[in-house]
Amino acid sequence: MVLSQAGYELRAVLRNGEQLLLTLIIPVVLLALFGGTSLLDLGPEPRVDFLAPGILALAVMSTAFTGQAIGTGFERRYGVLKRLGATPLSRTGLIAAKTLAVLAVEALQAAVICAVALAMGWSPHGDPGSALALILLGTAAFSGFGLLMAGTLRAEATLAAANLVYVLLLAVGGVVFPLDRFPSGVAAALELLPISALADGLRQVLQDGAAFPGGPLLVLAVWAAAGLALAARFFRWE
Repeated sequence: MVLSQAGYELRAVLRNGEQLLLTLIIPVVLLALFGGTSLLDLGPEPRVDFLAPGILALAVMSTAFTGQAIGTGFERRYGVLKRLGATPLSRTGLIAAKTLAVLAVEALQAAVICAVALAMGWSPHGDPGSALALILLGTAAFSGFGLLMAGTLRAEATLAAANLVYVLLLAVGGVVFPLDRFPSGVAAALELLPISALADGLRQVLQDGAAFPGGPLLVLAVWAAAGLALAARFFRWE
């Protein structure tokens, strides 16, 4: 049932042009814009080496959190989830199916973003397994909180809140603006955000060659456990 529902979720995402715009085109445009111009001072290293890991983190957030929260919120409003609630599929099964569909979309995003970044001169190195672990934990964290929002708020409130969170975390999450530009106390707090941990962890692996970014992995694991537990507990079908 989980795999069947995951297939349905994936087809629904691929048919939704607006959602694909958010999850794929916006990250690629940001990578090309800030990587190909001098609008931001990103230090002496090649600009794309800093930007590519952050854009990958943004793609995970846009798919697992923003897109999923909005899509699920309107499914709940129009009674789709109510009908699913009458089937043997549990809340945990629905969360698992949606997370699997998100991972499939993220694989497409990563392929496109990496291809663009490589064409711009990106030279990643490091342990692919650590990068994959970061992405999986980031996906779990964002997916849990996206579903928690969709399963507890009205669809219109979810739409507004999810987009607001997306813009705020894009601005202060270390995606395209280095966190060391903020005051030290503020930067220390921002490092505990899931988007900051994911972007920083991916930079440690893909830019600096770190084998095991323990701090970011721990932060993401805590967010993932909290988000999925809260979603499984409080998600409402209607």
